[in-house]
Amino acid sequence: MDSPLAQPLTLPCGLQLPNRLVKAAMAECIADGEGLPTRVHHRAYEKWGAGGWGLIMTGNVQVDHRYLGNARDVTNNTTIDPDKQLARWRAWASACTTPRHTPAIVQLNHPGRQSPMGAGSRGLCARNLAPSAVPLDFGPGLMAQTLSRVVFGMPRAMTQADIQTVVQQFVDAARLAAEAGFQGVEIHAAHGYLLAQFLSADTNRRTDAYGGSAARRAQLVVDIIRAVRAATPPRFCVGIKLNSVDHQSAEALKECVEQLRLIVAAGVDFVEISGGSYEKPTMMTSETIQGHRPSARTQAREAFFLDFAKAIRSSFPEVPLLVTGGFRTRQGMIDPLQNGDCDMTGLGRPAVLHPTLPAEVIFNERVSADEARLVTERAPISWANRWTKLPVIGAGDESRHYSSRIAELGA
Repeated sequence: MDSPLAQPLTLPCGLQLPNRLVKAAMAECIADGEGLPTRVHHRAYEKWGAGGWGLIMTGNVQVDHRYLGNARDVTNNTTIDPDKQLARWRAWASACTTPRHTPAIVQLNHPGRQSPMGAGSRGLCARNLAPSAVPLDFGPGLMAQTLSRVVFGMPRAMTQADIQTVVQQFVDAARLAAEAGFQGVEIHAAHGYLLAQFLSADTNRRTDAYGGSAARRAQLVVDIIRAVRAATPPRFCVGIKLNSVDHQSAEALKECVEQLRLIVAAGVDFVEISGGSYEKPTMMTSETIQGHRPSARTQAREAFFLDFAKAIRSSFPEVPLLVTGGFRTRQGMIDPLQNGDCDMTGLGRPAVLHPTLPAEVIFNERVSADEARLVTERAPISWANRWTKLPVIGAGDESRHYSSRIAELGA
């Protein structure tokens, strides 16, 4: 097919993508009790591996087994036999890449203050880590405040030793990914997780080398990228995922550009634009989350975060951009590529429901433009969502629904 979506792309590290469609990271929640990938992973990723994607991105892998986003997250578990862990990861990587030699990268993450009670091997009295002791704010009202205090608690400000430990944890996880046969990693600095917490002035109130100015707030991310680069092969891909939702004012955008300039200089191969956090779950926007709708203008152009991506593109025309979120038609994905607004399009929910979407629909010339639509589902609304009307509960409903679909995919 003669389409911008079908064109290959070579990233700065030399990694070659056969096309511009990316299977985006999703919350999977299918790891075993030791945080290892399972046969469910293997079967699901074999289907994605055979689907004709240009790049496969795993669900987020937590770098610290003590702090997970969900009790069933994959993690780099340093308490178990390393040979056992490596064997499981190698089987996972093989499932991604064997069917069509599709490149696959691991999304690495630390949840920071967004680790719920019971998710991870830390003790019940251990507090979450954060740049500063700023709790999650789910809004006014007793229910919102109780959820924040009971489920997540008051985080503690990280020490210098904590920060150096986190840098090393990202390095160790990246080394594991490389040894297992993955072609790269994406550093998750969006969705309100730990690195996004450091980047944001709302959650980072430090006065040391890792807080204060926009540049100092980016220092941890820069340190991690440099350390991962130094510890992995030259052709190993290192990407970064950043939020758009935090940068809606002119001043915030200016600070973001300043931070991204430092991040790009540290050596990233692509930048993914997404958005949202547990407080403002834009990354899970749907009818399930009451009161959270994309604007009519954004809906017309489909991609939730394309406005922000265009602003970033003007400052960094040479950096490959991946936009994830909201694409629902073939033409809706072609337009931003033709306009130069981004270089790759990421699909999450449609990829779960139709793992062979590229081969069977997007690149299938027998499927007309009108028929080349991407299917999603409305998640069932839980009683807790109806009762509390808290966006974070609706986001949880959405996440659990698609996690169950991934489990079915790998059954």
